[in-house]
Amino acid sequence: MPGPTLDMEPVEPQSLKKLSFKSLKRALDLFSPIHGQYAPSDPESKKIRISYKMHAEYGAVRNLPSQSGSQINSTQQDQNQASTPSGVLALPGTEDSKGMHKGGDQNALVVGPSVQPKNSNDASLPGKSVAGALASVPGSSERNSSTSALMERIPSKWPRPVWHAPWKNYRVISGHLGWVRSIAFDPSNTWFCTGSADRTIKIWDVASGRLKLTLTGHIEQIRGLAVSKTHTYMFSAGDDKQVKCWDLEQNKAIRSYHGHLSGVYCLALHPTLDILLTGGRDSVCRVWDVRSKMQIHALSGHDNTVCSVFTRPTDPQVVTGSHDTTVKFWDLRYGKTMATLTHHKKSVRAMAQHPKENAFASASADNIKKFNLPKGEFLHNMLSQQKTIINAMAVNEEGVMVTGGDNGSLWFWDWRSGHNFQQSQTIVQPGSLDSEAGIYALSYDVTGSRLVTCEADKTIKMWKEDVNATPETHPLNFKPPKDIRRF
Repeated sequence: MPGPTLDMEPVEPQSLKKLSFKSLKRALDLFSPIHGQYAPSDPESKKIRISYKMHAEYGAVRNLPSQSGSQINSTQQDQNQASTPSGVLALPGTEDSKGMHKGGDQNALVVGPSVQPKNSNDASLPGKSVAGALASVPGSSERNSSTSALMERIPSKWPRPVWHAPWKNYRVISGHLGWVRSIAFDPSNTWFCTGSADRTIKIWDVASGRLKLTLTGHIEQIRGLAVSKTHTYMFSAGDDKQVKCWDLEQNKAIRSYHGHLSGVYCLALHPTLDILLTGGRDSVCRVWDVRSKMQIHALSGHDNTVCSVFTRPTDPQVVTGSHDTTVKFWDLRYGKTMATLTHHKKSVRAMAQHPKENAFASASADNIKKFNLPKGEFLHNMLSQQKTIINAMAVNEEGVMVTGGDNGSLWFWDWRSGHNFQQSQTIVQPGSLDSEAGIYALSYDVTGSRLVTCEADKTIKMWKEDVNATPETHPLNFKPPKDIRRF
């Protein structure tokens, strides 16, 4: 049997206007409990606000050395007798300058010291006094008068950049069938090799740009290349987890280094030891003995992909950058971390060591930062932001640093000052999409006079300085940063 039906109370129909007023009343009751009145003032908040204003406006003159009463009176009398530019001005409401000391300390304004003159004789010259004149504000009887000391302008300590000629594209090389992902130069500077997503390594002549050789053996795209300075070996690494050693006399792979659990993203050779370093998506940088193919160390400590690495002959001998936003220094003897730099906020995809100075730069989507070696002290940020994912960077001996972005932007920087003196945009080849304007790898040649970029439109572009450019045709347009403390 069906259960008893419940009698529902009839719902009173309400107009939209009435419902709107009800909602408005609820909002007023919730967010404004005291209608027509301001919230009571918080004395603690007022105290903090006044303290901050006092520190911001009068911080320079609050902690001056105190003077005795006799010294203040004698100083005021001397200033009243001699009308010097650095005297103390009378506030409104005083009868004359002679009665200035009668008003008490609240009418006497002591000026803070400025930059000391270089010569002692300059102190008596007008316009070069240590203290500036003070201006008073009417109505200061009820509130403190607002004063400002006219300080001598201090010149910027930021180094002025060296003028560099702009770079221009003079050759485009086609030949790969996929994205060009890596590049390395021969120490003799006669050829360079490129690795691509078409799974081949191609060797090109530097002078003419002609193809000399094509090597096959990888089964995925090739992300890292390095050419040995002491042996006739070339090393390659790719997404197929393989690291190969190629004998350039036989033009074939003679060794493979097995151990990575995922794709290998970066590769570097030690400058003095027969040691190879590879970093990959398994968050580990592995150290290999070139001859025996043995793994010496597994430098584990990163939380994400190791995508950039470089080596040096002295400590720290290994420096790695990762997608976990950190840069790590490694002790090669024990395989332990020496230091971790956490200045970046996004992935560190590229790093470049200066060929002469003990310093390096690291690039991220948030900024490009310079660090000292060997301790890793932060020096400064570059004076502009590329605002894109930076995949590659390099610096030559003349102090020209170049960075290549995911959007095809190629920016040139002065190393010493961090000034961005040229911004160039790569042009995709006919038949390619505009979204394929991306730079994945770049490198200077051995002399530093040529630049080669590897791009997403399957081309290799070569750049050189414009010999016709002068400081008059291409001025610097440099402005030092206003607040150096931010850098």
